[in-house]
Order: sequence, then structure tokens, then C-alpha cells
Amino acid sequence: MSGPAMSAGAFLPYGRQSVDEDDIAAVVGVLRGDFLTQGPAVEAFESALAARTGAAHAVASANGTAALHLAYLALGLEPGDAVVVPANTFLATASAARLAGAEVAFADIDPETGLMGAEQAMAAVARARAAGWRPRVLAPVHFAGQCADMDALGTLAAAEGLAVVEDACHALGALVRTGGITAPVGACARSAMAVFSFHPVKTIAAGEGGAVTTNDPALATRLRHFRNHGMTRDPAGFSDHEAGLATDGTANPWYYEMAEPGLNYRLTDIQSALALSQLTRLDAFVARRRRLMDLYATRLISLAPLVRPLGRVSWCDPAWHLCVALIDFAAAGVGRAAVMAALRARGVGSQVHYIPVHRQPYWRRRCPDLTLPGADAYYGQALSLPLFPAMTDGDVDRVVEALEALLTH
Repeated sequence: MSGPAMSAGAFLPYGRQSVDEDDIAAVVGVLRGDFLTQGPAVEAFESALAARTGAAHAVASANGTAALHLAYLALGLEPGDAVVVPANTFLATASAARLAGAEVAFADIDPETGLMGAEQAMAAVARARAAGWRPRVLAPVHFAGQCADMDALGTLAAAEGLAVVEDACHALGALVRTGGITAPVGACARSAMAVFSFHPVKTIAAGEGGAVTTNDPALATRLRHFRNHGMTRDPAGFSDHEAGLATDGTANPWYYEMAEPGLNYRLTDIQSALALSQLTRLDAFVARRRRLMDLYATRLISLAPLVRPLGRVSWCDPAWHLCVALIDFAAAGVGRAAVMAALRARGVGSQVHYIPVHRQPYWRRRCPDLTLPGADAYYGQALSLPLFPAMTDGDVDRVVEALEALLTH
């Protein structure tokens, strides 16, 4: 695996980037060039990402949250529309929908996998309709690097008239089986759009960065439109031809129009160069993460039934982003906070992914009576352990040995 290995005894965070000399050279090349932003590196990265995922279009953005917001904006959500979001996700999946003007209908999850299934999604659709909302979008989250069941969710969405926006921020490099065909996540075989993040703890890093893939050229145009202030310099889109066009019919070089407000969600060339360089090593990153997860699965057998790995699904070849252990803290007689503090004292970082979003104060005010037992059960036992490509096989032993010392005292 490229990049430096961890030194013995070094602190192991739950996740981190792997940057090598080729990455650094790619960024330096941009810094020495003419464009720091709005230059050729962005388009080069978009083209490479589209090719890697098998989508017709990829539209880069400032971060994964921006990508989610752009996807919802591109669908033209209006007040009273609802987006179905699993409760086990980062805040952005729901917040971006709300910022686009929609309501959010939270769905429960399978506590063994952290994933929303079709049954839970349908229950959320029913709750949305009972509240007087119009369900418009289904937003499955591919959690920890495993994919939601896109066959079942795509069938449900088609039957209910919902657009599908995959939150694939955890799953770049994963493969999902739909309709008997295996394709990369992001190919949008059963969705309108798929959203990615390139935060440093994700499979490839851009510092910050995101993207949306789609096979719909109209959606791609709207994504680019909203990404850049809602502006257009394309004379075909001008409403004021007298102001916008020269006497020969070409666009005046200074002229642009804004038909509706947009945002500055552009990705820079600096970030794009790093992401493009990292993308060339995606397969190696995914393979190393899978190897580490297989080692964890083997080593954690010694801690059963107190600890077990996240449940695995049959319809996906995962690109593991997180190593989630499911721990029976009550049976172990120790609280999660105490376990995290003791692990840290032993040089092992950990985190919790995620606090169910419907528990957050903003959402409690909007849906005070909502209970989602699967999400609550999952949250009560989840702990993310270190997982990143520079880890050695011995680092996995070190993490599990630290857990053994804490949980089997």
C-alpha cells in the first residue's frame, strides 16, 4: 500500500488520509500553473470520476454537503415536499434537504447493518403522507462503505413516484448488484443521482470536496447552474438578447444572466488535482481497507458475544469507510465513554457514527413524537474503530487487544 505505514505505538485515529509524493506533486503542479480555481483540473477530475463510476456526468462541488444540496436543488423541491432520509447518517443528508425547502421524513434502519431497507422507507413515506407532505425523494445512505439494497429501494421509489438520490459519501469504490448486474456505486442504475464526499477520512481525499454523478443531462446542467451562482454565459439560455448578444449573434464577452439564485459551491483546481491523483489509487485503497476489515472480523471472534462486526449484506462488494463494532456495553459492565477514554489512553482513537439524526434538538422540535427503535438500538452499541490504508496488520491486533483488556477485565 502506498504511503507511510504507521510506526509502532503511534496514535491510531479512527480514520485519516493517505497522501504520497505523487499527490503532493499534482498539487504543486497546479500551484505553479495559471489556474487555482475554475481551471482544467476540475474538468479532468470530473471526467475521471464519471469514467470510474460509469456515470454519464460527474459534477464536482466544494464538499459532500454542497453536493447533497445541489442534488436536492436540481430536483426543484418545494415547500411541502418530503425527502425520506434514514436516521443513521451524518447531519448533512437531512439538513441539505431542509435547506432546499423540503420536509424530512426519517426512516428507521436495520440495527445490525445501519442501513435503511424498503420496509423502513415505506413506513417513512406513509408517515410523510399522514403529515400532509408530498413524498418526492428517497435518499438511501450507503453506510460505512456498504450499499443499501438498491433493487428493493429502487422498486419502491418507482412504485411511489419518488426520485432517488444516493448518499454514497461512504461508498466510492463499492460495487452494488441491481437487476442481476454488478456496477460501481455512482453508476446510478436505480437512481437519479449519487453523491460523494472527499473529506480526508473518506476513501479518497481532496481536503474538502464532493461530487454528484448522474446519467441525466438536464440534471447535470442544473447541478452546474446552481454550483456557480445560478449564472449562465450560454447565449442559448439568455432572455435579454439585445443586452447579451453582439451584432453578429455571438455572446458579448462580459455578459451573463441569472435566471434563479445559486451558490458558490465550486471545487478548486488545487483540490481537484489532489482528488484526481488519489483516484488513481482507489482500487488499492479499497483493497487494503477490505483486508483490514477481514482481519478485524477474524480477530473480533475472540470477543463474541460482547463484540461483533457490523452485519454484512449480500448485494454489495463494500468499499469500507468505517470499521463499526457492535458492543454490548451493558453486558461488559462498562459505558461507551469510558471505553473510548481508555482506548485513547492506549493510543487508539474511536468515534460514534452516528447519533440518530432525529434525536437532534432541531429535529426533535419538528417531530417530537417520532420513535425509531432500530436506529436507537444501533446507536446504543456502535463504536467505530481505526480504519485507514496506512494501518498495518499488527495495528488491528493492537486495537483488538486493547478492547480485550477493557471489556474482559
